[in-house]
Amino acid sequence: MTNTLFKVRRVAVLGAGVMGAQIAAHLVNSGIETVLFELAAKEGNKNLLVNQAIAQLKKLKPSPLGFSAVNKLIIPANYDQHLELLQDCDLVIEAIAERIDWKKDLYDKIENHISPQAIMASNTSGLAIGELATVLPESLRDRFCGIHFFNPPRYMNLVELIPHTGTAAWVLDALETFSTTLLGKGVVRAEDTPNFIANRIGMFSMLATMHHTKGFNLGFDTVDALTGPAIGRPKSATYRTADVVGLDTMAHTINTLTNALPNDPWAKHYQRPDWLDQLVQQGSLGQKTRQGIFRKQGKVIEVLDGHKYRPADYQISAEVKTILKLRDWNEKLTALRASEDKQAKFLWAVLRDLFHYCAYHLEKIANSAREIDEAIRWGYGWKQGPFEIWQAAGWQQVCDWINADMDLGKTMANAPLPDWVSDGREGVHGIQGSWSAARGEYSSRSQLPVYQRQLQPPRLLGEAIEHGETIAETDASRLWTLDGKVAILSFKTKMNTVNNQLVADINNAIDTAEAGYQGLIIWQTKGPFCAGADLFGMSMMVKEGKLDQLEAMIDGFQQVNMRLKYAMVPTVAAVRGLALGGGAEILMHCARVVAAHESYIGLVEAGVGLLPAGGGTKEMVLRSQINTQAGDSSALLQQYFEQLAMGKVTASAHEARQFGYLRTTDLVVMNAEEILHIAHQQVTAMAESAYRPPLRHIQLPVAGRTGLANFQAALVNMQAGNFISAHDYVVSERIGTVLAGGEIDAGTAVSEDWLLQLEQQHFYALAQMPKTLERIAFMLKNGKPLRN
Repeated sequence: MTNTLFKVRRVAVLGAGVMGAQIAAHLVNSGIETVLFELAAKEGNKNLLVNQAIAQLKKLKPSPLGFSAVNKLIIPANYDQHLELLQDCDLVIEAIAERIDWKKDLYDKIENHISPQAIMASNTSGLAIGELATVLPESLRDRFCGIHFFNPPRYMNLVELIPHTGTAAWVLDALETFSTTLLGKGVVRAEDTPNFIANRIGMFSMLATMHHTKGFNLGFDTVDALTGPAIGRPKSATYRTADVVGLDTMAHTINTLTNALPNDPWAKHYQRPDWLDQLVQQGSLGQKTRQGIFRKQGKVIEVLDGHKYRPADYQISAEVKTILKLRDWNEKLTALRASEDKQAKFLWAVLRDLFHYCAYHLEKIANSAREIDEAIRWGYGWKQGPFEIWQAAGWQQVCDWINADMDLGKTMANAPLPDWVSDGREGVHGIQGSWSAARGEYSSRSQLPVYQRQLQPPRLLGEAIEHGETIAETDASRLWTLDGKVAILSFKTKMNTVNNQLVADINNAIDTAEAGYQGLIIWQTKGPFCAGADLFGMSMMVKEGKLDQLEAMIDGFQQVNMRLKYAMVPTVAAVRGLALGGGAEILMHCARVVAAHESYIGLVEAGVGLLPAGGGTKEMVLRSQINTQAGDSSALLQQYFEQLAMGKVTASAHEARQFGYLRTTDLVVMNAEEILHIAHQQVTAMAESAYRPPLRHIQLPVAGRTGLANFQAALVNMQAGNFISAHDYVVSERIGTVLAGGEIDAGTAVSEDWLLQLEQQHFYALAQMPKTLERIAFMLKNGKPLRN
């Protein structure tokens, strides 16, 4: 069998703990029929325990559910009554507690119920896959491997695949293909070594940070300020990450290293700090118990300091702030190492020991340096992996520094760097691939067919990047092509926001596509799809009395969106991440949308005291008619009114269909790196089928005064209950007026142009109101809405 023949119709997840239940939820997010098993309850309904686990999914934050009905689609089961359901499963994922005796009992129980074609995988994070294979029935061993999801499995990109010596090659290919496309994951193949790759390196980084926290006498809060976004890592940094993961889980992961690697050069550092043991013993396990290294008292975040808590104070010294603002890692590390500031010395020490550790262990734990850097990027959320940072800082210079510090006894271990580190190289990543210490050569990327679907994948530092051929470029955008047949427009503004230059560029891109290309794709090389309009520019036009410029800007944006809708070639929006306000309006006017599952779409203008005036409100009127199965569309229009009035943002692309922002013809893709490929296919298919834009001069009946009265009644009740402010009422009433088609008789047929004029009229009125200007200023300063 080969992976091309392996099709997954149904999956079983064994174990309905927090991790198992979330894996099941993400499988259903992906459209995969999933059975979730748990122990049978001793009394009453035998599915009680699994049903409780499924219900608990709705309470978890961040939500594992891509849309509200996900948990209802999981099939509950227990081992006493439902083992026969395993026979129809193509993949079985075991996710019970990390006890090899418990796993053996389970494996024995299910052996005779698993299909002879099915793959079985364990979601262990610490037990050796080879050891698990020995307690597995022999008939399953060649179809068995580890599949390690990171928590939370919906949002964390990394999946590690870990074979044992008897795993068939096709099993790994099949699971890598399945996990990449169907689950949207970044897959790394790991060696069967303790904690695999990401937790081996990530946990050492945390242990090194803890070691130097004590050595330099720094507070946990200060260290989190230093090891978060300031150096390209998530906001949770080090100690907050430990709280989120769970201090008991972290202690278990450290124990794995302690027990499995007694002769490692860093073995003396594989120890749990005293404060960690104390917190675990008293039940302060972090976020799940609401107290750990940090806790929240009212609105105050407190941090553990000795045996007491104090208000957290995330202070970085002025010198280190200046250093971390330097242009590149070469300048940063040079300055950190030379500084006498203890925070600078701390950061250099943490990075130095991490580099040392990664180089020493590369040969044993990973096929190449690529797997380490990608595992840390995807599993821990770093912008760059440790080898990338080292390479960017000047490979040989950093090597000399490590050796010098080792000679002075400053490093955490005195294990010599491998010979390959000092052979004159400039790094471990290059156009020829990434360095494999085990094979003594550079290793190219996987050639599995699934990766041909990633036309512009993110590359590691030093790797060759295919940029395509530029057709036209301005400060606001780049128009380019991969094949000379389909034009691609990528925005370059901050957060890919819409300004006058970008509107002109979209117009020019449509002209170019209509003149000589099969179609136009809007796809961003980095950042969100589009975070909306240029609020600062609009507010300045109002303050300076340049209302004619504001009117021209809004009219231009409306017209360019209408051009996207009625272009003579197909226009396709390839969306991932945020698509807010004007960004949502752009995608709603394209002939088709290809959206990554993790797309967050919303017409959010009410939050800044405005209404969607780029054709978004108009589109919701039209879609209330189109999306109504039969009869009266008022219920759907009411739903759309509430969405716009409250500025709701979808939790996923699947939910965007329920909100009306995506149509049934639009596509949802699990892997964000595949949306460009699929958008390209869509353009080609539409062009080959003699694409024609929709007919423009169609008029549709609107709700009129009757619909507006219904909206107003709802607003009166909300204001009476203090759910909305007086200005919220004003903004929402104007949104309702446009959605109703104006103060005209119910059933009157109107055109799109009529609705666009209504949008403009009410947008201009709102834009000049002082409270709207207050909201815009607050949003620009604080990044969140003001409900004044």
